Amino acid sequence: MMYRAAAVACALEVTAPPVQAAECRLALALALDVSRSVNAREDRLQRQGLAAALRAPEVVRAAFSTPQPVALAAYEWSGPNDQHLLLDWVLLRTPTDLETAAARLGASRRATTEAPTAMGHALTYGAALLGRGPDCLFRTIDLSGDGENNEGFGPRAAYSTPEFDGITVNGLAINGAEYETEIQLIPYFRSEVLHGPGAFLEVAQGFADFERAMRRKLERELSGLVIGELR
Repeated sequence: MMYRAAAVACALEVTAPPVQAAECRLALALALDVSRSVNAREDRLQRQGLAAALRAPEVVRAAFSTPQPVALAAYEWSGPNDQHLLLDWVLLRTPTDLETAAARLGASRRATTEAPTAMGHALTYGAALLGRGPDCLFRTIDLSGDGENNEGFGPRAAYSTPEFDGITVNGLAINGAEYETEIQLIPYFRSEVLHGPGAFLEVAQGFADFERAMRRKLERELSGLVIGELR
């Protein structure tokens, strides 16, 4: 284990020295659903909602409530080969760093429109992203989605691999989509998507409610870590 940790540290130092040189309390990878069930209006609501949530005063306070920074990355996902990086790892040392990340995500553009929902592949991409990211105390994937997996392997198959050791997966289920109902979607996220100690689910009642749900989820994640560190 010591040899593996040393090797990983050396590799990370080579690939991303500015990020790896600093300690951080949380590496957070945000994953946005852009599968074919998400239309152009809904996609804009996600991106603008995410940007607004990151700028919310309660989220800003939680992000900078301890000396150790948070590392943030974001990607969009849909089909088995349709994961696209929107924001590579950035350490949020100051509110300006957070504002820059929010602006970039709010201005991002969708890469594909007709791919299915390959949730297992999306999670595996997120684990690889965390694997090359900063060495933080905690590692979390935030998976947002409006439907169940319908292409390729599912979340449970992904979680059976060693790559998910030490990774928490929280969910944001977007209820009221055309293809799924609350009766199906919420239990699916609870039983199949959530992973790791303390994992939790937030529910958005449609894409218009995405900002509120994302804001609540981010505040809860960051505030929970603060309480844990104090204890």
